[in-house]
Amino acid sequence: MTMKGHKSLKGKFILDKGNLRGSFFHRTVILVCQHDEEGAFGLVINRPTATTVGEALVANLPESIKQQTLFLGGPVQPQALSFLHSDIYLPNANVMPGLLLDHSLDTLIELTEGYSPTKKTKIFAGYAGWSPGQLDDELKRDTWMVHPASLDLVFHERPEEIWKIILRQKGLRYRLLADAPDEPAWN
Repeated sequence: MTMKGHKSLKGKFILDKGNLRGSFFHRTVILVCQHDEEGAFGLVINRPTATTVGEALVANLPESIKQQTLFLGGPVQPQALSFLHSDIYLPNANVMPGLLLDHSLDTLIELTEGYSPTKKTKIFAGYAGWSPGQLDDELKRDTWMVHPASLDLVFHERPEEIWKIILRQKGLRYRLLADAPDEPAWN
C-alpha cells in the first residue's frame, strides 16, 4: 500500500540512528506492524522488562505464557497487551510471512495450546503509535533508519543486543555508533 508516493514500512524495522538520546526511543528497534494513511503502529522488540507475563497479567494463563518475559512495546497505553506469534505454517500472518500480530488474550492462549517445535511468541505491554503522516515526517527528518525485519531478529535470544547487531551490519559509520558508550560522558 502506498501513501502519496510513500511505501508502507509494514514488516520492516525502524531503529534509532543515534538522534533519540534522552527519549523513550533511545537505542530502540521497532517492528512496524501497520503503516498506512491512518498512521502507524509498531512494537519495540529490544526492551525486555524485569517482569514475567504471569507477574504482569492477572489471568488464567498456561505456564508456558506466564514464564515468558514481558516486553515494553512502546510508551502508548502501557496496559494494552499485544503479541507477536510465529510458526512455520501461519496462514493468518498479518505483519510479514510467518508472523502474526494480535491483541486478544483468548487468541494467545489458543495459539499456545498444542505442541509445535517451531512456534515462537513474544508478548508486549504498550506500543509505539504515529498519527497519519507522522512517521513519514520523522523519516524525512532522518530520525529513523529502516532495516529489513527478520523472524530471527524479532525472536533473538538476546533482545537487548538487536540494535547493535543491526548497526554493525550497516558499515563502519554505524559500527562506531553501535560500539559507543550509552552516555557520551563515559568516553
